[in-house]
Amino acid sequence: IKDSPVEKNRRNNDRRRQPTAEKLFSRVDDNVLCESRVQRDQLQRNGIEVILGTAEFEGLHSVRAKSSSGDRVVTADKILIATGTKPTRPEDIGHDLACVITSDDIIQLQNLPHSLVVIGCGVIGIEYASMFANLGIQVTVVDGRAIPLEFLDSEIIDELVRQMQERGVTFLLGESVDRIEPCDGATQSAEIFLQSGKRLTADLVLMSTGRIGASEALKLDLVGLATDDRGRLSVDEHYRTSVSHIYAAGDVIGFPSLAATSSEQGRLAACHAFGVVAEAMPAHFPVGIYSIPEISMVGRTEQALTEEKIPFQTGVARYREIARGQILGDDSGFLKLIFHAENRTLLGVHTIGTGATELIHVGQSVLGLGGGLDYFLTTVFNYPTLAECYKVAALDANNKLSL
Repeated sequence: IKDSPVEKNRRNNDRRRQPTAEKLFSRVDDNVLCESRVQRDQLQRNGIEVILGTAEFEGLHSVRAKSSSGDRVVTADKILIATGTKPTRPEDIGHDLACVITSDDIIQLQNLPHSLVVIGCGVIGIEYASMFANLGIQVTVVDGRAIPLEFLDSEIIDELVRQMQERGVTFLLGESVDRIEPCDGATQSAEIFLQSGKRLTADLVLMSTGRIGASEALKLDLVGLATDDRGRLSVDEHYRTSVSHIYAAGDVIGFPSLAATSSEQGRLAACHAFGVVAEAMPAHFPVGIYSIPEISMVGRTEQALTEEKIPFQTGVARYREIARGQILGDDSGFLKLIFHAENRTLLGVHTIGTGATELIHVGQSVLGLGGGLDYFLTTVFNYPTLAECYKVAALDANNKLSL
């Protein structure tokens, strides 16, 4: 039976709407090119020469830069190492299978998988698991830990897991991978054997088991520097290594390994190297997780405050109670504020939902300036905005403290 013209039209429209790797990553390429152009222009305007290539130390003040145009030795009074990190994976698990990849390989995918197993429930693993699930891909997350993103507020974690499960994500926590083998002899798909005896099959396996400092090619031993077992360098409060004229900043020095903090570390290292007075980075910096839904936090969690025996009270505002949340169609997001129960100062801000990584900055400012509950109670916020959540959460906390 031939399809009617209407049915053919519908099926063609469905195919056009279905996401493809080409559509997905062309947008990524556009953004990367745009950002690279902006950074290159800013460097050129400031008289900074850029050599595209790799580098290794030749002496205490000299670096060999290797590029497509040949090698060149560059000398400097001060040197800053900011090589970042790269994904790591167990060498004995699925290293020879094309369908077992790391986060660096994702943008090279030619086709989107029908099923995906993510090994690791850290930030990167959760971000990609939620993204692929939103594309309609069957996703399973495997990790030996009992809780994903355990540094977050427990209510935020519960809400994240709930929403991901609603999108079809399966969590196998407290499970470890024993081995990965080709599925039925085909290297295009994999069979994952867990130590508990469970077996999973998937078109694609994303190894998200941590990152190590990208420092092994620098020949650090020539300048008397050594890294830890994760390829990371140790620095002092000015980001100097044990060799006083060599600095390091960003992910290669470890925690907090955020793009925003890494940028600030680099700025502070450069200021110290050139004798420019600069204040140290504030203790309260925001953490943004670009999962679906978005998550952000700044300050302390309830768990940490409870362990430290600090009295506190919380206030919560749910997006469904806020006009802007209703306009956006987000009825599950929320903002939680944590205040000291005695002096009413703000101790922590935790949010999940649309615009969470933007919304957090109001709380970050108040926290950094030592503000508290009374500020939110007396401040007027634009209506309708998500920032109104701060007012509602403060009123909630004030009611609880009054009781």
